[in-house]
Amino acid sequence: MNKYLLIFFIALFSISAFAQSQLKLGYVDSETILNQFPEAIKAQGDLDALTNKWSAQVDSMTLAYQQSIADYQKQQEMMTDEKKLEAQQRIVGMEQQILDFRRQKFGQGTGEIFREQEKIFAPIKTKIYDAIEKVAKEETMQFVFDKSGDIILLYADAAFDITFKVLDKLKRGN
Repeated sequence: MNKYLLIFFIALFSISAFAQSQLKLGYVDSETILNQFPEAIKAQGDLDALTNKWSAQVDSMTLAYQQSIADYQKQQEMMTDEKKLEAQQRIVGMEQQILDFRRQKFGQGTGEIFREQEKIFAPIKTKIYDAIEKVAKEETMQFVFDKSGDIILLYADAAFDITFKVLDKLKRGN
């Protein structure tokens, strides 16, 4: 689907290129950039180390939780009702602790790992976007797309921005 969209855009821009002047498009493969840019490689290594540390903590907590369950199952016959309740509450508390830790560290979009990724990669993304813009201007390109994953417009020459014309037309009701 994304490749068809890219082909559509290229065809559309090619047609308009004949009508106007020479229109130049470019694309980058952001995965290749991230896999070969030394600063991105280091940042990913730092993020992986943090992920591994927190995963080891979850594993340790899970082993302790599983051991508590096994101990409870072995000893429950000899426990008083009061001791059983205490042990059950402790096990439930351990389970909740594991869930809270996972959510805090790995919660999708809200966990610490997400925030760390944003913090670590923000300056790298800025450098990459700046480099894309410089190369696009040097090569006199009007648009640059990212071909990895979804098709994303990374750079556009401001001369082609029709945002305010569209807004004006919408406000006028035309």
